[in-house]
Formats: sequence, structure tokens, C-alpha cells
Amino acid sequence: MINRDIFEDLFVLELANNHWGSLDRGNRIVDDYSKVVKYNNVRAAIKLQLRDVDTFIHGEFRNREDIRYIKKTLDTRLNNSEFEALVARIRKTGCIPSATPFDEKSVQFAMHLELPLLKIASSDINDWVLIEAIAKTKKPVIASTGGSSQKDIDDLVTFFENRNIPLALNHCVSLYPSEDSQLELNQIDFLKSRYPNLTIGLSTHEYGDWQSSIMIAYAKGARTFERHIDIDVDGIAVSKYCTLPHQCDAWFKAFHKAKEMCGGSGDSKRIPPPSEIEYLDGLVRGVYLKKDLARGSVITEDDIYLAIPLQKGQLSCRELIAGEKIACDIRKDAPLRITDLENPYSQYGILRDMIMQRGLQ
Repeated sequence: MINRDIFEDLFVLELANNHWGSLDRGNRIVDDYSKVVKYNNVRAAIKLQLRDVDTFIHGEFRNREDIRYIKKTLDTRLNNSEFEALVARIRKTGCIPSATPFDEKSVQFAMHLELPLLKIASSDINDWVLIEAIAKTKKPVIASTGGSSQKDIDDLVTFFENRNIPLALNHCVSLYPSEDSQLELNQIDFLKSRYPNLTIGLSTHEYGDWQSSIMIAYAKGARTFERHIDIDVDGIAVSKYCTLPHQCDAWFKAFHKAKEMCGGSGDSKRIPPPSEIEYLDGLVRGVYLKKDLARGSVITEDDIYLAIPLQKGQLSCRELIAGEKIACDIRKDAPLRITDLENPYSQYGILRDMIMQRGLQ
């Protein structure tokens, strides 16, 4: 049995390259978000992106500032000692350090950092050289499914399941930012149905609000959640798809509200609380007599009527009583109680106890 507990109710805060190559800025992001995590009592991983820049970018293209991905990778570079310090900061705050490695050397560095959780980006869901390297670590993996085919996901799931490596799948639309109409949250239903043994999550980039998608996703069964995070300081523009600390606070609170509203497991019938039973008992009609009946009379449907309120120990519309013999004289319009009948339940048993405890005193 694969242990997937690490994924349950886990938030992944994607710091990505928003440190902009500054350890101080990275530390501030960690500090700001770890406080929001703590105040909301959630489990959160703060995730970095790791690239061995010297080999990740072909040498002939390192000066191509017109290629946005290459330019940003170079502009936001941290050295290994700075990453080590950032990971130590994440651990110190009580969050889980995590990373998306984009090349094989970065997988090795992630193991040097002793990261307990790795991520496969949507762009790498069929990069089997990288996936093989990640699998060799035996660490739990979250994979985003943006832009993937069904075969891509099937192959990935089979690969990790055959190696007994915990895998979670994040439904993801790789549009930055995403409009509400592009979220396709019904894909969570599809993933849960097709991969019932996996934890399914949501990695999202919408910008309209920080409550709706997580509440819907949780209700559909998503149990791990990811957003990009940033801070609005230093005059650096915040990408539209990124989350700021106060928005993250709203996100966490929406999660707690969704969890409260969804309640317990959906795998079995819930057990109603006593307060709910008591309330509903107050709406149930009780059995009353249309006429005086003497002891030993056999009750017929013509002898009774139903009305509220239901009184303590009184039979209700839920119990079948026609054909029963009564054990005492009963006057017209009196409630017919369980103790008025000549049958075993009138003296003992669970049914008697239940009826005696419900209704108005």
C-alpha cells in the first residue's frame, strides 16, 4: 500500500522565480507566507524551481534576450548556497520545502537539499529522461496535467504505480492567467474517476477571486492545491496570476469553509447528530385516538388520526400499529404511547427506548 498522506489537504505555494535572484527577497516571501500559513492552521509546502542554468540553456542562446524564458531564467538565478539558505528558511518557518527540478542535475541537487516532495511541471509530463531521474529518488511526486493527453497521464500513473512511488495529479490549465471560463473544474471529476487510488488536486492561475475555485474543487474531491505566490515590493510588477499574502489568507479561509460545509466522508451515509434528530422529531405527526378505547381492544385504522405535536413516548406516523392490542383504557384524543400496547416492544428493546426519548415532554 502506497502512503499518500503527505498530499492530503496540502497547499503548495509556488515561489518559482519570484525571488528575482535575491535571497533577501526570497526570504521575505517565505516569512510573509509562513505567517499566513500559521495563522490559518494549514499544511503548506513552499516550492522552488531548480535549474542547472549552465547546462539547461544552450550556450549559443544565453544572450538571446528576446526569448523570455531564457532571459527570466538568467535574470533570476540563485547559486547553490543561496538555495540552501532559502530551504533552511522554509524549514525554520514550519513549512515544507519542495521544488520542481527541470533537469537531471537539479534532481540531484534537490536530494542534496533533502527535499521531501518533488513536482513535475506540466511541460515535463512526458520528459522521460527527467521523470526517470525523479523516480530514482523515490520521493513523493505531484504532477500537473496542463496541456497533457490522456495517454500522457495514463503512462505517468502506470510508471509511478509500478514503482510504488506516491503520486498526486493536479488538474491544471496552463494559461497564465486563466479566466474563470477556462478553469474546466469538471476535470477533477474525470481524474478522480479514472485514477481512484490517487490524490487529485488543483493547480490554478485564475485571478478573479480566491474563494470560488477552491470551494468547488474541494467539493469535487480535490485534496491538494497550488498557486503561485509573490509580494508587492521593490517596484517589481506582480504577475496577474500570482497570489499576494492577503489573497492567500482568503484562499485558506475558503478552504476551511468548504471543508466545514462538505462535512465528513462521501463514501458512506452520514450519521445525523442528535440535535438534527430532535428537530425533525418535532415536525413528525403523532398517533391520537378518535374515540375512547377499552383495554384489550384491537386498534384499526378507523380508531386513530395523525396530528402534531409528537409527545414523549407517543407512536408516530413512522410506526405501523393497526392490529395491535392495547393494554389499558385510553380516552378520545389522547396520544397513543408505546407503553399502551400489548407487545414485547412496549416493555423493552431499542425501539421502545428510542420512542420514549423523542417528542415533547
